[in-house]
Amino acid sequence: MTGPDEDRPRLDARLVPAALGAWGAALVALGLGWGPGAAVVVTALVVVGFAVVRRDRRWAAGLVAAGACVVAVGGVASAAAFRVADHPVHAAAASGSAATLEVVLTDDPAPLRSSGLGGPRVVVHADLVVAQTGGGRWAGEGHVVLLAPAEGWVGLLPGQRATASGSLAASSRGDLTVAVLRTRGPPRDVGPPPAVQVAAGDLRAGLRDTARAVLDEDPAGLLPGLVVGDTSGVGADLADDFRTAGLTHLTAVSGSNVAFVLGAVLLLVRLARLGPRTAAVLAALALVGFVVLARPSPSVLRAGAMGAVVLLALALGRRRSVLPALAATVVGLLLVDPALATDAGFALSVLATGALVMLAPPLVAALRARRVPPVVAEALAVPVAAHVVTAPVVAGLSGEVSLVAVLANLLAAPVVAPATVLGVVAALCAPWWAWGAQAAVWLAGPEVSWLVWIARRCAGVDGAAVSWPGGVVGGLALAGLVVLGAVALRWRPVRLVAMAAAIGLLLVFVPTRVVPVGWPPPGWAMVACDVGQGDALVLATGEPGRAVLVDAGPDAGPVDRCLARLGVRSLALVVLSHLHVDHVGGLAGALRGRSTGAVAVGPVREPVATLAQVTGRARAAGAPVVGMERGMVLRWPGLVLEVLGPVHPSVHVDGDDGSQVNDTSLVLRASTPLGRVLLPGDAERSSQDALLAAGVDLHADVLKVPHHGSRSSLPSFLVAPGSRLALVSVGRGNSYGHPNPSVLGLLAGTGALVRRTDESGDLALVPGSRGPAVVARGDPLPDPRRR
Repeated sequence: MTGPDEDRPRLDARLVPAALGAWGAALVALGLGWGPGAAVVVTALVVVGFAVVRRDRRWAAGLVAAGACVVAVGGVASAAAFRVADHPVHAAAASGSAATLEVVLTDDPAPLRSSGLGGPRVVVHADLVVAQTGGGRWAGEGHVVLLAPAEGWVGLLPGQRATASGSLAASSRGDLTVAVLRTRGPPRDVGPPPAVQVAAGDLRAGLRDTARAVLDEDPAGLLPGLVVGDTSGVGADLADDFRTAGLTHLTAVSGSNVAFVLGAVLLLVRLARLGPRTAAVLAALALVGFVVLARPSPSVLRAGAMGAVVLLALALGRRRSVLPALAATVVGLLLVDPALATDAGFALSVLATGALVMLAPPLVAALRARRVPPVVAEALAVPVAAHVVTAPVVAGLSGEVSLVAVLANLLAAPVVAPATVLGVVAALCAPWWAWGAQAAVWLAGPEVSWLVWIARRCAGVDGAAVSWPGGVVGGLALAGLVVLGAVALRWRPVRLVAMAAAIGLLLVFVPTRVVPVGWPPPGWAMVACDVGQGDALVLATGEPGRAVLVDAGPDAGPVDRCLARLGVRSLALVVLSHLHVDHVGGLAGALRGRSTGAVAVGPVREPVATLAQVTGRARAAGAPVVGMERGMVLRWPGLVLEVLGPVHPSVHVDGDDGSQVNDTSLVLRASTPLGRVLLPGDAERSSQDALLAAGVDLHADVLKVPHHGSRSSLPSFLVAPGSRLALVSVGRGNSYGHPNPSVLGLLAGTGALVRRTDESGDLALVPGSRGPAVVARGDPLPDPRRR
């Protein structure tokens, strides 16, 4: 007799060392330079030679195969790294030279999160054709990255030529990027796009337009991302929620997208009872068509290769042959493009594919052996296997581990495939059959809306993600824990202990993290929400569930969650101190699901582009946009709001000048049950000096420190209120150095208690017998640099 394990086919792992060795060699060459990469190649050659002369064939063949792959991939990667190091533009970038580059785009311009200065920007990946710097003119190859304004660049297609001028900078990317060009103008001498990219662009645009016409904003933006990786319509807050919920992989083209499309084609072929050759031809045509639709970029070609591996496993039903195919695919892709070795998407795609074809089937079998229904077993196995295998990479990239990812992926799994296939159908129909495209999008609407709902709800759970060491060390540490856990769970006593620990954690985690005890504190009068690097301050009115919000932070998710935790269902007024993204970017989240009396802005309505975004958000929520000027006084039960400044509002400001826009900030004073609160927004020296010169009464019990504790404040302004409590709304790990140590020292020297959102999370102020008392919620937002 044979046991269950003996009946199960063993995986052929002979090519795995070769793939891992090749991957490691490429990482050495790209990360440490061509010299160490060449040393790895030489070492591999010695090992191959040693293996050849040995007569023990049991392991010599494996060494030869692994060594040959290391030599091939390591040699290609080392040669590419040498070309980058020796590239004249690379040397010019190290000195920050001005340059004019003629390039060919390799991907669609992708939106870049803006600080609010200078309008929206994009990142453009391109291949270099000609470079002109102060040191001369060069023609040659090389990958470059452009940071450019959205205007003029958005809408360009891969394959188009363009010329741009700006300043060069060295690349911090661990790949084969020669240089980064920062340009402030639109492209020049733009060439025509290739016909295949025009066709793909028309199909993608048709899908976007149809989705906007049929679905609400968030589902409409998500559907193109789900189908072809077009995330241009996905808002920053929804993207953050997807990351926190562990669903980011759904918005990137991966092998699963390809598998869904090819699986649908093969299902139709089977229903039509066509032969295997016809099925192979149709599947190949569908693969080529999907690659064209999603853009034949390196990431999409990688996804096509991984999808083909998955399809091979599903079609042949031979798990033994899948692992060699996956390993060979990894080596082949690295030979074609060594830069994939440092691409996180490549690592995630390989790991997810391996989990799908290697771990999920035995996990399904184990669950079915315990009498779990087949449908339930498969629904559980796939997301669990994918999350466990990819978690170390995600943790290393983001510096956090999602505690809701398995649940979120479990809930999302049933709708991803039908939504993807329907989205592809809509894209194909859009150019010539509008009704058919709308019908397909309408059918996909419930599935995409379900994904949005899952992301919102899972990300909204307090403690949905916990901090974890980022980088390689953090990723390897979590990988080690995963391996140890998998080994340990093979013993029944360990499984029982683990189950008891999980139940105990749930009993503690649910009451204290999902439903935090003691928050909000009774009688709170003001809360400084932790929204990262930005401001969002909530002032209570005497009416339960109704408040006034001053600024909304940079992203919609944090301010929405802060208001929800406070039980704010209605906003009497939203005041935007000035039109910088770190104060207005989260407006949509503040307005989401809440009746709002009005959205107020100051006397200076610039930058104009940001004002247009604010107006659009307010109009969509049914809230009028009103103006506020010095001298206005607004009253609600338990709250009085006075407008103290700006004293001399500028008639016109330069939208690229951050200080000028900051000095247009509304300066407010709120009278609350806990005393006076001074809210100066981001007012800097000029505005502060005007307030002091005008003799404005600045006395306040609480000071919201201007501009996140920047050194751009006058010492005389900081001490003028005589506040006993100073609040700094600031993001952890921000690149501006906020708050400034000298500012904190000055405030502490006045006897004021200084509290910061980056250290304490949300800060609630309640009236006390000796003045305002502050209650910290804890759990501040993580450092965005580790995401």
